[in-house]
Amino acid sequence: MTQITAFLEELSLLFQKIAGLPSGAAQGDPIAWLLLALIGFVVFYLVTVYRGSKAKRGEGAPGPVHLLIGFITNFFDTLGIGSYATSTAVFRAWKIVKDEWIPGTLNIGHTLPTVTQAFIFIGAVLVDPVTLVLMILAAIVGAVAGARHVANWPRRNIQLGMGTALFIGAFLFAGKNLGYITSTGDAVGVTGGMLVLGVLGNIFLGALMTLGVGLYAPCMLLISAIGMSEKAAFPIMMGSCAFLMTGATKPFVTAGSYSYKAMLGLALGGIPGSLIAGLWVKNMDVVTLRWGVAVVVLYTGIMMLRTAAQEHKKAE
Repeated sequence: MTQITAFLEELSLLFQKIAGLPSGAAQGDPIAWLLLALIGFVVFYLVTVYRGSKAKRGEGAPGPVHLLIGFITNFFDTLGIGSYATSTAVFRAWKIVKDEWIPGTLNIGHTLPTVTQAFIFIGAVLVDPVTLVLMILAAIVGAVAGARHVANWPRRNIQLGMGTALFIGAFLFAGKNLGYITSTGDAVGVTGGMLVLGVLGNIFLGALMTLGVGLYAPCMLLISAIGMSEKAAFPIMMGSCAFLMTGATKPFVTAGSYSYKAMLGLALGGIPGSLIAGLWVKNMDVVTLRWGVAVVVLYTGIMMLRTAAQEHKKAE
């Protein structure tokens, strides 16, 4: 009962902080400005999805399975596991989403849970505002450019791209467990060449996000490379994803390259999953889980590449 009360109190403080953003921004607080800008991006996202999903609503409402996938994947996403690779593995295993619709479904569906995570971590973890803002802007640029291409890719290109991405994801999970992806630095911000490296790296990672390569693990590696602390990576990772996903939504919605049921399930199930993990659980041993995810993701990548090869052979 004490944990539930503490959770509700933290949730209340979160919404009070959001409600007070305009006055904070007026006083020149860069973090308040950033969160206020994120609210603007969310409005853009909601309007885009509402207007663009009219033709898709015939699919019906998400079922318990869709909501459960959203809850579980975003619960562990908040703890640093990531949600793209795990969602892709489930979608393919249970044949919930067509391969060519997976990138769009992931981007649109995981947006609001990721925004929830960003509000939890931005401001709660100390990080240099200049480094934070520039790396977030870099991720947006990369994602918007990438989404324009990926949204209209043919099925086989998606399979090849995502199959390769899942291979990368599996090795990143393994690297995290083995200690190769961790930060030994303690800086909360960088300048000069390290900042340039961070910005360029996040542009690339933002573009890969639209293909289904989760940003969290590679961004942690990037943060380590430029000498920042692992804790500082969380607001950068989650802020980058929150902004870039809202900004990259439109091409996928316009192309109709997503599953409405699965997308809505990720969003509606993912928000409470993110809140519980971010405000209540916080510390959890996820090493064993990462190994399990690595195996599943590697298998899914192999199967997706195999399917692409089989379809290409049939087309010949």
